[in-house]
Amino acid sequence: MTNRLSAALEIVECTDTGLVRGHNEDSVLTDAKHGLAILADGMGGYNAGEVASRMATTLLASGLNAAFASTAAHRIDSSTGQPFGVRSLVEQIEAVNSAIYRASGKEERFGGMGTTLVASVFCDDQVIVAHVGDSRLYRLRGDEFVALTRDHSLLQEQIDSGLITAEDARHSTNRNLVTRAVGVDAEVDVEIHLHQVRPGDIYLLCSDGLHDMVDEADIRQAMLTLGDNLEALANHLVHMANDNGGEDNVSVVLVRVLREFPAAGGGWSRFWSWHV
Repeated sequence: MTNRLSAALEIVECTDTGLVRGHNEDSVLTDAKHGLAILADGMGGYNAGEVASRMATTLLASGLNAAFASTAAHRIDSSTGQPFGVRSLVEQIEAVNSAIYRASGKEERFGGMGTTLVASVFCDDQVIVAHVGDSRLYRLRGDEFVALTRDHSLLQEQIDSGLITAEDARHSTNRNLVTRAVGVDAEVDVEIHLHQVRPGDIYLLCSDGLHDMVDEADIRQAMLTLGDNLEALANHLVHMANDNGGEDNVSVVLVRVLREFPAAGGGWSRFWSWHV
């Protein structure tokens, strides 16, 4: 029997060191069978960011797969009234945070390491999105291109408070100052939302190596132009970032919804959601 999610989702990933950095501190992990797409952008001293981001993606995927082996992501948790995937994402990211935080305290070369994180779980015609930091998730639906995450960064706080404009932010020297990260502190504040999905939707997870180097309007145009070929689109987005200077590692994950994937015997998604 064909796995329902494997048949419903097309997932492509691409990551590149860029033109300036000596090594790649981004990490991506995807699993169409279980509806997972995870992207992390590490930070820290020599190789520490790379360690943190790889720990984040591998430990989170492992933890989620173990959790969903016993309880399906779409099942409503009686204690919260929310899908089990919501609780699982929060709990597993908290566990990842603790693991990275402990590792950074054991070895001096890993001191202070951490990572941004954006993770998505597709289940029952929905996507559950969790993020920490300034890695983003966008959605292209028809010709509408929107960000489904909001950066946890100093710049975003300044924009929200009216201190600077979005255009000013593009030229700021504080673009990489995040206000939340995984593994930096003993506890982590995870932002999580749920969205209904539709066949034809394309979801883009990306590190700041893309959205800092390429205008959102240009990202949207590339997705509209090359959306029929996700592999070509992923490579093109990375090339665009590098053509504009490639100042950071750049990673993208693209997820296309090919068809509906309601949970067997489900249907709750038709009556309950946080955001559409």
